[in-house]
Amino acid sequence: MPGTVLLLAASPVGRGRLVDAAAVLPVLAAVDPAVLAGADTANIVELADPLDPQAVLTRLRAAAGAPGPLTVYVTGQLQLDRRQRLPHLALARTTPATVRYTAFPWHWFREELRLRAPGDTTVLVDLHADADTWELLRTTPLDTGRTSAVYGRIAPPPSRRDTPAAPAYMKALATILRSGHRPPLGRLHEQALMRTGGTGDLVLTAAPPVTANDPHAAITAAVQSGRHAHADTLAAQWEQAAVRAHGAGSEEALHWAEVRADLAMFAGDPARSCRTWLAVAAARLAAGQAVDAPAVESAVDRAHHQWGQVREPARVRELGIALAGLRARVPGRREGALEHVQRKLRRLEPQPQP
Repeated sequence: MPGTVLLLAASPVGRGRLVDAAAVLPVLAAVDPAVLAGADTANIVELADPLDPQAVLTRLRAAAGAPGPLTVYVTGQLQLDRRQRLPHLALARTTPATVRYTAFPWHWFREELRLRAPGDTTVLVDLHADADTWELLRTTPLDTGRTSAVYGRIAPPPSRRDTPAAPAYMKALATILRSGHRPPLGRLHEQALMRTGGTGDLVLTAAPPVTANDPHAAITAAVQSGRHAHADTLAAQWEQAAVRAHGAGSEEALHWAEVRADLAMFAGDPARSCRTWLAVAAARLAAGQAVDAPAVESAVDRAHHQWGQVREPARVRELGIALAGLRARVPGRREGALEHVQRKLRRLEPQPQP
């Protein structure tokens, strides 16, 4: 089975640039794709200084949904959203004042990779942090989810900004891999660190726990073999168990509801997926979560995306009315999201007879 590789290099244009992220892409591109992926063959997706966080999300979502091993190489800089104090990967148009709207929220990596089986996903990072993000990372680790292995380094803010820094860790990785041999990930990471020689960096080394009765692994296997109904049955059983043990509004129960929403998407049922995401968003709001909480925004955004895939007019109208009500409370990060729903609903209204 072929692997998938996502090469993402991003940093702002202009004075805010801390690292010349895209400089590493030619070096990575010189590595055999199979070596980059740790598989016999590989599909490569490259994003160089992307402008739009939604475009990055689309590529990440497609890569996360592909069967086989996934390796994500991320080079760039982290900046903090001043409103929610959440780390973001800065993109080409990002400035300190526009992080929330022009950068890629780091928690989207966790959201998109969560359904992948443990052992199938590796994230390799070479990141530079601004001062606010560096302070946050001293107490809050950078999280890519429970199923992903993460290796790399985060460099502290530079003492001076005469020129952007070089992505030394990622270049070292690429140089090692150009030999045509991919060592075990832990060893590859150690070799790259030795060549980098950075002092004061935050080193990331985390492998996911792999167990023989992991339910996510069983669900993922069912999806990859086309047994969508079986996957949903498994997730429903875990959801019911979580409701009994922790309550319907608990994080444990909501997690499995979110899994079932994703499973409906994989099964080609956008109406069911949209309906489930709407229910998750409503449950989170009812539990007192803020309208701009990442989990709430994510649920509404996913419901909106799935609603756009529904084709039956009656269901489009029914779900659209519910979505518009939520969008009025949870506008999200995309300008005009509520107006988009309202315009589409107006087009579905019966036209007056002449």
